Amino acid sequence: MKHSLFFTLIIVLFFGCSKEPNQPFKELPKTYLIESSFAELPGFYQEHFSDILENFKNNCRSAKAQKIYASLCKQAESTTDAKSFFLENFTPYQLTDREGEKEGLLTAYYEPLLFGSRKRSQRYAYPLYESPKDLLIIDLSSVYPELKKYRLRGRVRGNRVVPYSTRAESAQEDLNASVICYCDSKVDKFFLEIQGSGRVQLDDNSTIFIGYDNQNGHKYRAIGRYLVTIGALTLENVSLQSIKAWLDAHPERVDEVLNYNDSLVFFKERSQGATGALGLELTPYRSIAVDRSRVPLGSMLYLHSKVQERPLEKIVFAQDTGGAIKGAVRADLFVGAGEDALEVAGRMKAPLELWILMPKSKRKSKK
Repeated sequence: MKHSLFFTLIIVLFFGCSKEPNQPFKELPKTYLIESSFAELPGFYQEHFSDILENFKNNCRSAKAQKIYASLCKQAESTTDAKSFFLENFTPYQLTDREGEKEGLLTAYYEPLLFGSRKRSQRYAYPLYESPKDLLIIDLSSVYPELKKYRLRGRVRGNRVVPYSTRAESAQEDLNASVICYCDSKVDKFFLEIQGSGRVQLDDNSTIFIGYDNQNGHKYRAIGRYLVTIGALTLENVSLQSIKAWLDAHPERVDEVLNYNDSLVFFKERSQGATGALGLELTPYRSIAVDRSRVPLGSMLYLHSKVQERPLEKIVFAQDTGGAIKGAVRADLFVGAGEDALEVAGRMKAPLELWILMPKSKRKSKK
């Protein structure tokens, strides 16, 4: 009953059935959708539906996916015809912005490998912190319902709650936080924060998995934009590779550039590889990070892009979030681990069209 009411609200207020962009329901004030068909999705019929079915069943391990897809999660377990399952049970809706613009931006991220030690030394000098014990997360939604999607972060000083330390300030103090390990590169540590998760090969030859746990509450600011502003790079050649190359060539300015981003990420040790916001291990080229205020976590989507003149057309799953991922037609594609993945992720910046696939049985007309 709870699922039925949930979907009635979503479909009536969020989806509709007009070919014009529809006003979303109040919890997603900037998401607009146009009802579509699978025939309108470029390359859809060339998909590997049996693989997608396995990914759909894995996605259904999360409570958010079960809330969206309800009985279809159970039905998928006994499905033998994967292609028919998707064609008969889902309807695609194209995501747009307020003005009906259908094109957005696709980027990519990967799982980096760092080198570290459980003990601090001259070589291994840069700590990967767990969430600080004095970090407060303040939820004001019970008093101000309009703020229910926002969390304030800070700490107590005297009888006041003040903002938590910035990146630069944190480097000058001993945080009230446990250290997972120390790594050998300040720059690699910074990019681990951007990616959200990674692996650390320790000096005893063991490997540990690290994942995002929290952050200091300060707004994320892109250092690539800062490098363009100061004339170090041009907008056309900003990439992970070009940023790293510039920092390597200017070690005396590393702190200046990194500290432009006041946001600082805290981690926790995990038992599996790159893990998204749903707690599921991410699948290369099937998992994406989205703006959760525009796209529901756990949802299944269809992605159409062109990367270096080659089409990229896939069913993907919204299993992660990111501080730099803003807007409805915006996705960050997880491309795996290792040097090849780094090369792809560092240069990925392509136009994007995005459709969300919702249960056909829940389709209601907006009237």
